[in-house]
Amino acid sequence: MSEFRQNPATKEWVIIAPGRDGRPQDYAKEEEGRPLPPAHRDDCPFCTGNEEKTATELLRLERDGSWRMRVVENKFSALSAEASVERVQNGLFLKSGSYGHAEVIIESVRHNETLVTMDRSQVHDLLQLYRQRIAEISQLPNIAIVMLFRNWGPHAGTSLEHPHSQIIASPIIPPHIRDPFQKAALHYDSYGSCVYCDMVREEIRQQERLVFENEYYVVFCPFASRTPYELRIYPKVHNASYFWSPKEEFSDLAEALQRTLQAMQRLLGNQSYNLLVRTSPVGDEDVRYLHWYMVIVPRISTPAGFEMGSGIYINPAAPEHCASQLRDTLGADGQAG
Repeated sequence: MSEFRQNPATKEWVIIAPGRDGRPQDYAKEEEGRPLPPAHRDDCPFCTGNEEKTATELLRLERDGSWRMRVVENKFSALSAEASVERVQNGLFLKSGSYGHAEVIIESVRHNETLVTMDRSQVHDLLQLYRQRIAEISQLPNIAIVMLFRNWGPHAGTSLEHPHSQIIASPIIPPHIRDPFQKAALHYDSYGSCVYCDMVREEIRQQERLVFENEYYVVFCPFASRTPYELRIYPKVHNASYFWSPKEEFSDLAEALQRTLQAMQRLLGNQSYNLLVRTSPVGDEDVRYLHWYMVIVPRISTPAGFEMGSGIYINPAAPEHCASQLRDTLGADGQAG
């Protein structure tokens, strides 16, 4: 039976309308039939030998004299460090220069590498690189929010198949990001606790939607999931900022992320997905009411008229069932397969 559910952190409502539970293969799209890309492409600007085709290199990690990860400016960014941050009124309307920073993290020398097939050490180093770049970009003048995301697959909005992540930093915090922060502050003022910590503890207590956990991290399908197989990765200990995560925790984060994606691929096939890092605004890294986390959204469903008109998503797969299937795929020992 369908039911409304509310996200305790954002207060947003969704409709859980189970109708296709138990049939994950129904969600597989044409990604299943896509041929495996080659390890190198001469026309790919991110492949080795084509370094001059990218914009300015900001950083590289090397091994044995060759690069294994590179950070470059986004060649096609809509934002510029040269633009003004001044807000200008035009009658009723408000505008500003397109100030900001955008960069691309090239995650591997191999064109067909994925977070699923990478060595765990490579995933670990990539997550550490995320931390380093978020910390450094946060020091740029006038930056208010640093947004890191990864688009994988043709339905996730990616334009290049070579493994890469992106960072966009802005002087403007969008309302859909600011609003949950304000609600989290109200929760803290009312109850004296972080709503995200409360949610993590409750998911661990109920167990129904848990997918994976280790010493420092927990993975679950949220109670009010917007879409089928939507996932969250949270640190168990309160921490508002990704770049304040202790270095000794990154092995556990790499394990949680890679095993979750392995389970998702085994269950859903080569499904496109978006990965987002939700972290505190610049200057709010030590607040008691925010908690950083990762979001993984398989691109299974497309919002239609009702969702666009109401802001209420209809999810045809109960998160309890999605989590159960993912747990079964991980296996009793926590290993994918």
